[in-house]
Order: sequence, then structure tokens, then C-alpha cells
Amino acid sequence: MRKTKHLFTHLALVIVVSVVAAPVIMAILFSTQTPAQIYSYPPKFTFGTAMLENYASAWNQFHLGKYMLNSFIIAVAVTTGKTILAFTSALALVYFRFPLRSWVFIFILLTLMMPTEIMIVSLFEIVTGLGWGDSYAALIVPFLASATGTFLFRQHFLQIPSSLLDAARIDGAGPIRFAWSILLPMSSNVIAALTVIQFVYMWNQYLWPLIVIHDSSMQVVQVGLRMVFGGQDATNWGIVMAGAIITLMPALVTFMLLQEQFSRGFALSQEK
Repeated sequence: MRKTKHLFTHLALVIVVSVVAAPVIMAILFSTQTPAQIYSYPPKFTFGTAMLENYASAWNQFHLGKYMLNSFIIAVAVTTGKTILAFTSALALVYFRFPLRSWVFIFILLTLMMPTEIMIVSLFEIVTGLGWGDSYAALIVPFLASATGTFLFRQHFLQIPSSLLDAARIDGAGPIRFAWSILLPMSSNVIAALTVIQFVYMWNQYLWPLIVIHDSSMQVVQVGLRMVFGGQDATNWGIVMAGAIITLMPALVTFMLLQEQFSRGFALSQEK
């Protein structure tokens, strides 16, 4: 009975994974096929004969490498800035006493219900007023604050025994030394989780860069991928899928490298 139960469990998991992975598998297969092979009937769910041509065209003809470099710089800068700001803001909320501290945290949580899209008009006016159009600053500065990161670090800090803070004070460690020598090493899982969230989020930015950036050399990879689709007289889906697979890789690699720490960070539990 137990073996039968495990069999059905694994079968259900295989089905779910297959459904989730099907679009990516199809994209990989189509990225290797010619238009004739893609539109053939019945469809051919096999590797095609145009893999090198499709990937070379997506990379060289449509300059995906340049767009990916821009996205990488922006994603790294925003991820680093958000992590630092979230860490320090959570440090203040947990270890410092100031008026209306609880209300400040509630206000930070309320910002989670305000997506960037509803602030685009005001953000655009501020950015253009500062003369940041067509610059990295326009793509980085508006995203540096993170309510999610502040929440994750705060919940993590609340689980750290207060005796550590007392011991640090007895040893003469100030707030900066306490944060650097004790809190930071104990927060590696939360940092990894936040890194994955923010890197993927910034890597997938499309609407804001499309509005604020007009210089094609400064565009990000998701807008560049749209140019692959719109820059052809007759859409070659093999090249489009090749571009999609190329742009997928950095985010996928980031998640694969940090998946264990990502899971632990969301568990919000301290390892004994």
C-alpha cells in the first residue's frame, strides 16, 4: 500500500513537472529548427538543423550581447543596493528604538501593494526633471528601495537571540561592528534569497526601460528580445526562440547557484 502511494505521488510530480517544463522544452526545440520545420505538419518535436544559425543570428544580428550586458549591470547594481538598504533598514527597525517604529514598518509593508506601474507617470517626471533620461541612473535608482527585503531581514533578525546583542555590547562592539561581524554572516541565506528575487525581477524589466530609455544602445535585454521579434520582415520563430533561451540563461544560472540558500532564506528559520 505504501509503495502504491509513493508511486502515485511520484507520477503526479512527474506530470506537474512535465506541464511546467513543456514551454521551455518546446522553446529549446524550436530554437534549433528552420521555419519550414516549425510549421511542418504534423509538428516535429525533435531537434532541428538550424541551431547554430539561429543562435548566431540572435546574438550577432540583433545585438543581444549588448542588451544582456546592460541588464546585467542594472540587475547587479539594483540587487546590491537593495540588499544594503534592506539590511540597514531592518537593522534599524529591530535594534534601534525610535518613535512610531511599528508604524514605519507598517508603512513599508503597505508599499508592497503599490507596484511600480502605478507610479510610472510621477517617476518619469522626476527622472526627466533630473536629466537622467537614457542613463543607468534612470534604471537603477527608482528600484533601490525594497519592502520585501526589509521584511525578510526583519523577520530573520527577530529570530536571532537577544543574548548575542548583549554579549556584543559587553565586548564593546558598536552597532556597525555587531552588524558586520555577527548579523551579516548569519544572514547569508536571506541575502541569497533576496539576490535571486531581485536579480530575476530586474532581469525581466520591460515596461519602465521601454518608456524611459530611447537610446537603443542603453536598452535592456527584454526590450532587445522584443526587437528580435519586431525586427524581421517575416518572423523566424527559430531565431526568436533562440533569443529567448539566451536571455533565460543568466536568471536560470543565478537561481541554480543559489537555490539551496533561496529555500532556506524563505524558511526564515535559524539552523542549529
